[in-house]
Amino acid sequence: MKTENSLGKLYLIPTTMGECNPHDVLPQTVVRAIQLMDHFIVENEKTARKFIKSIVPEKVQSSLILSALNKHTDSKEYNEMIQPCLQGINIGLMSEAGCPGVADPGAVIVKLAHEKNIKVVPLVGPSSILMAMMGSGMNGQSFAFNGYLPIDKSEKKSALKNYEKLSFDKNQSQLFIETPYRNNKLLEDLLQTLQPNTLLCIATDITLETEYIKTLKVADWKKTKVDLHNRPTIFIIHKTY
Repeated sequence: MKTENSLGKLYLIPTTMGECNPHDVLPQTVVRAIQLMDHFIVENEKTARKFIKSIVPEKVQSSLILSALNKHTDSKEYNEMIQPCLQGINIGLMSEAGCPGVADPGAVIVKLAHEKNIKVVPLVGPSSILMAMMGSGMNGQSFAFNGYLPIDKSEKKSALKNYEKLSFDKNQSQLFIETPYRNNKLLEDLLQTLQPNTLLCIATDITLETEYIKTLKVADWKKTKVDLHNRPTIFIIHKTY
């Protein structure tokens, strides 16, 4: 087996979470990493090229070697994607938005890197999950990210009731997301299903100029108008009494 010293590294490169100046939210370490690499594993080649250009405008686009990792990727391609590391070449893994490997398909590549003794280097950048938790005022000592809720209405209602009970029983904040065009419908379901005193945080467009983060009781949200349509949003609930 090759040692870590003879292998390339897998850099986990955070990206912006929407249209903003990348230098406002990403540190210099991300810029340096992109400057020094040409091999990248990305969700979407077009948006990845645009992001790389925004970070390092002088980088020659024709030098980039991009592999697509998304829901259409066959698992048989994973080993091929990571081959450059086995040849001593560094690879950058990018999410479509935010941090790779967190609510992101990149986790399968990170797992494979560990199996092959490739050093994994996570870089600092914005995480909508952590930033929503930071801004919520809820329990940052104990929280759980649950991904997407069921689409079926009765299953969704049951899941919400279960998360609400779990938050109370364990004093644990419960986070979840929805496909952005369904956000308003989910908010409607939340207000119809949850108890009036349950806390609900809505964290939308994090790091963007339109950022909106607010925590209210469900009863108070019913008196508040907010349009979440097609805006990336984290929802957090916590029932405290």
